[in-house]
Amino acid sequence: MRISPFVLHGLLLSCVFSISPARAQQASEEKSTNPATQSSPTPQAPSSTPPPGQQPPASDKDKKPEANPPVGVSKDRLFYALPNFLTLESSGSVPPLTTKEKFKVVTKGSFDYVQIPWYGFLAGISQAEDSEEGYGQGAAGYGKRFGTYFADGTIENYMTGAILPSLLRQDPRYFQLGKGTFMHRTGYSISRIFVTRTDPGGQQFNYSEIVGSALSSGISTYSYHPRADRNLPNALSVWGTQVGYDTITLVVKEFWPDIRRKLDKKHQQGQ
Repeated sequence: MRISPFVLHGLLLSCVFSISPARAQQASEEKSTNPATQSSPTPQAPSSTPPPGQQPPASDKDKKPEANPPVGVSKDRLFYALPNFLTLESSGSVPPLTTKEKFKVVTKGSFDYVQIPWYGFLAGISQAEDSEEGYGQGAAGYGKRFGTYFADGTIENYMTGAILPSLLRQDPRYFQLGKGTFMHRTGYSISRIFVTRTDPGGQQFNYSEIVGSALSSGISTYSYHPRADRNLPNALSVWGTQVGYDTITLVVKEFWPDIRRKLDKKHQQGQ
C-alpha cells in the first residue's frame, strides 16, 4: 500500500517532537553529571526586598488572568479566507461547547467580513443566470439576491450550528479524521452529514443538519423569496442545495489541513 506524502510528513513531525524531549532529557543528565558544571559556584540572586517606602512588584499570582477564547474552537480559515472555526484537527478529547459558545462561534462566522464578498459572488452568479426571476435585473435585482443569500446562509448557520445543537445537545463541530486512504476519509466526511457527535460524546443521527437545514429553507422560501417561488418544490430545492453545499464543505474541511501544511511548507522553502 502506498503511503500518502501527507501521512509521511505527519509521521516525520511526530518523530521530531518525540525525539526532542528525549534529547533534552539526555542533555540535562549530561549536564548534571559533568564535574565542570557542578564545581562552578552559583551566583547569588539579588535581593528582591524593595527599599523602604516602595511597594513590592506584583507577582504572577496577583495578575488578573487574561480572557481565554472558548476551548475547542479554532481560528482556521478555509483557503486562508472562509471562516472554519468549527473544525478541529487532531482534537482528541475536548469538552463540549456550551450553548453560549455555540451561539458565539456561529455569530462570529456568520458575520465575518469575508462573507460579504462571498455572498456578493454568489449573488452575481444568480444574477447572470437570472434565477428567481421575480427579483428582476439591475442593481435592485442584485441587491435582493445578495440579501437573500446573506439571509439564507445566516439562518441556516444558526439553525444547524447553534439552535438545534443546543436544544438536542449535539456537537456542531467537524472532527477531522486526518488518516487513512483518500476514499476512506472522503466517506467519513460525507457521513458526518448524517452522523454527528453528541455533547456527552456519543454518536447520533445528525438532526441538527438535516432538520435544521429543512427548517431554514422553509423559513426563507415562505418569507422573503419571490412570491412565485414560495412553493414546496422550491423549498425542497433550497434544502437539497444547502445539504449538498454542506456535504462538499465537509469534504474540503477534511483535506484542507493537509493542503495548508503543504502550501506552508512550499512557502517556507521559497523564502
